[in-house]
Amino acid sequence: MPSTTISRGNLLSTTVIGPSLTPVATASYTSAVQTFNVPGLLTTDVIQAVGAVGTQTAGIVTGECDCYTNGVLSVQFINVTAASATPIAGTYYFMVSRLEGSAPANMA
Repeated sequence: MPSTTISRGNLLSTTVIGPSLTPVATASYTSAVQTFNVPGLLTTDVIQAVGAVGTQTAGIVTGECDCYTNGVLSVQFINVTAASATPIAGTYYFMVSRLEGSAPANMA
């Protein structure tokens, strides 16, 4: 139940979503941010990657996730191999935490 008196970063909700993504190739030894339309995401959401369903392409790591524009998920794919590699296409799970108010700058 949402609090009406404490608004210092409390979470209003935490939801796991599973959009179907089709990433493109990531060059060797680099990381690249790719964007995907995911209706309902807000720029104030805190997003964590849980991972792809199935076996991820060897050498690919899912990195930081953000929502810089409402409804658009940004996912960083990291390629740690010596060759270009394409992340697996399919369902990826993300945990989306929606803040009740503004995030505090610190814990003070």
